[in-house]
Parts: sequence; structure tokens; C-alpha cells
Amino acid sequence: MAIRVNEGLVLLSDTRTNAGMDNIARFRKTFTYEVPGERAIALMCSGNLSITQEVKATLSHAIKREKSDPEVETILNCDTMHRVAQIVGDAMASVQKRYRSTIEMQGAGADANILIAGQRKGGKARLYMIYSAGNFIEATADTPFFQIGEHKYGKPILDRIVKPETTLEEAAKAACVSMDSTLRSNLSVGMPLDLTVIERDSYTFRVRRRIEADDVEFGRISQSWGAALRRGFEDLPSVLD
Repeated sequence: MAIRVNEGLVLLSDTRTNAGMDNIARFRKTFTYEVPGERAIALMCSGNLSITQEVKATLSHAIKREKSDPEVETILNCDTMHRVAQIVGDAMASVQKRYRSTIEMQGAGADANILIAGQRKGGKARLYMIYSAGNFIEATADTPFFQIGEHKYGKPILDRIVKPETTLEEAAKAACVSMDSTLRSNLSVGMPLDLTVIERDSYTFRVRRRIEADDVEFGRISQSWGAALRRGFEDLPSVLD
């Protein structure tokens, strides 16, 4: 999930991939790109792993080419975050065109989504969702967060908590509580987690943290949230009186 609030951006992803109950693996789903003092960008991926890895490779290849050819446009030198979304969308569309029919002929799904969050100097913090076709939408004040992958279990918490005026600290806690709910209800989501925070107008990463299964702080959040839910449930009025 990725959250955009007035103070900046919060991203949280798991690392479990699932190609069947007997084929579970661990892959990083959040990737960060930075020009210190000028821009900080994070990408989060879900869906067909081969598609998203190829999109990421396409972006990385362009960044390497730009070192010897300054005319090459990349996500690290383009003019706006909107243009970043266009570049990633174009890469997605190209990869889908190349591989989608072959993948689907084998009986697998080729759908994938990518979240892009970041800020460049002179622009606002932005959050976009890229679809399989390469088109995209942007988060707004009315919808300040996006989720991709398995999201239904954690969405109600974000709906209740996250608003533009939510602080970065509160947004990070909401993200952890939302992920904890998903971890408890869906076996296709698993630890460790990757937490990424971009503070507004800093153009760098305030947090890039791997949260392991034995993480003390995340464990306290999980236990405290579970206890609060139990107390709230016990305080509810009876419907049988």
C-alpha cells in the first residue's frame, strides 16, 4: 500500500509471492531511486512477477544508458512526477505487448500493477497507480491511498483513518495495522515487510526499513491493535436484548 498525506508519503509492502500453495517464494516488491536533494521515487509492484521485473529492468537499463548518453530520458531526469508515471506506464505497455499473449497461452495471468510515489524539487509529492495497459490514475485528497495485490482485509482500516491531514507517524501506524490484518487473514501475504517514508520537500528517504517477523515494534503494534479490538468488541451493546 502507498499513502499520500500532506506531510509526505508512506509505503509498505510484503515480500511473499505465490504461484500455488506449494510454490511460495520471497521477493522484494519495493524499489527506491534517488537523486539526493533533487528527487526521491519509490516503486511498488504486484501481479505477474516476470512482468514487473522486466519493467524494472527496462527502467534501470535507461538509467545506465543515460550516464553515457545524456539525451536518454529516465525517471531520474524527467521534468515531472507525471512524466515519471508516463515512462513507467510506457514500459509496462511495452512489456505487456511483448509477453502477455505467450504468458496467457500457458494458462497464467499477465496482469500487474505498479504504484509510483515520490517528489522532485519544484513539484508536489505525488502518488500514481499504473495498470497493466500502461494507463494510470493519481491519488487525490478524496482518495489519498492506493493498494495493490491482496488488499481487501486491510482496506477498512485505511478508509477510517487516513485523511490528507493525517501525520506521517499516524499514516505509518495505519499502514502497519492494515498490513497486520492482511497477514492474519491471507496466506499469500507474508513477512518480512519493507517500510518506506518520504517526507515532503526533503527529496530523500526518511525511512527505508526492513521489518522482520521478530521486529519488536511491529509486534507491539499487532498485539496492541488486537487487544484494542477485543476491548471494543466487549463494549458493544447486545443485539439480543
